[in-house]
Amino acid sequence: MNDPVHTQGAGAIATGWIRDGRRVVAAILVEAHGSSPFEPGATMYVAEDGTIEGTVTGGCVEAALFEEATEVLGGGAPRLLTYGISDELAAGVGLMCGGTVRIFVAELSGAAATAQADVLEAAAEGRPAALATLIDGPSAGAKLTIVDDEVSGGFGAVELLDRAVERDARGGLQQAVSSLRRFGEDGRQTGSELRVWIEVFAPPPRLLIMGAIDYSIATARMGALLGFKTTICDAREPFVKSPRFSAVAEVVVEWPDRYLESQELTERDAVLVFTHDRKFDEPALKVALASEAGYVGAMGSRRTQADRLERLREAGVTEEQLGRLAAPCGLDFGARTPSETALSILGEIVALRAGRSGKRLVEASGSIRGRDDASATPEPAP
Repeated sequence: MNDPVHTQGAGAIATGWIRDGRRVVAAILVEAHGSSPFEPGATMYVAEDGTIEGTVTGGCVEAALFEEATEVLGGGAPRLLTYGISDELAAGVGLMCGGTVRIFVAELSGAAATAQADVLEAAAEGRPAALATLIDGPSAGAKLTIVDDEVSGGFGAVELLDRAVERDARGGLQQAVSSLRRFGEDGRQTGSELRVWIEVFAPPPRLLIMGAIDYSIATARMGALLGFKTTICDAREPFVKSPRFSAVAEVVVEWPDRYLESQELTERDAVLVFTHDRKFDEPALKVALASEAGYVGAMGSRRTQADRLERLREAGVTEEQLGRLAAPCGLDFGARTPSETALSILGEIVALRAGRSGKRLVEASGSIRGRDDASATPEPAP
């Protein structure tokens, strides 16, 4: 998924333009092959007065997109554009990184504008939402939305398409995955003539930090920048009630194990145990390792961890569960300060989520961003 801070920040500004009655064109990155600075879903908005918010490639093609958006504002039709190193204009507007991207440019007007604004407002509030945009055909630019399980909009006469897209959008919400989908002209999933970009805004993943210490502050602050909804929990009220903690995260006064037992965690969520106190740490870890949390980490020396593992085994934690525990947590790059340690821990979480090793890029091979090889050529646009 695309960076939620980047995407929703620009989207919030564009929503204000729409609510104010200004004309707005959206340029949406719907497909990326090889290297590209941003993931699909990145959006650049252009208002009728020429104001720009957001970016799709970090500057490689934005000037060309501004010209395209100006043509659309002047009455031009929506368009799907392809830019890449093989493009004949590569010297002027191609991607410096050598990848290929497809960007859909269309005005947000009427029902489409309202749909876009509704979805982005819901996403900013942490509510589940999906926005499907039709890319091909005479109704290109039409939108179907799901907000709080309610479906609105649609693609006109192709009723089967509405139902198929709704089904795919709900699946995307469950998996928190946006995608470019292809359907037949009659709306069936067996064809490829009609493309629909389905952007998913799932509730943010959670970062639950047990223990109110300086490392918690640094980790919560950095986690929020990565799109996590952060919580710091500690049973010691004088510790957790300090405004230093409430300034960076939700704070909860409770025994960590009791708090974790009350939460429904998913594989997108992470639990970090920082209390450095056995009576808090080990009960919390027992609950966290039995949950669906995708990452469970704990601080401490290797000797502390060896002793902790024995006590957890005695408490009934299985070897399979212990195999999920990242302790000592973090990547090995010599972190010393709270901020460096936060970077180390969150770096490990991001690497594991992406299925990467976390080693230096100069020592690695293959795609930097985990997509197909930069030399791969995407199928031609019809």
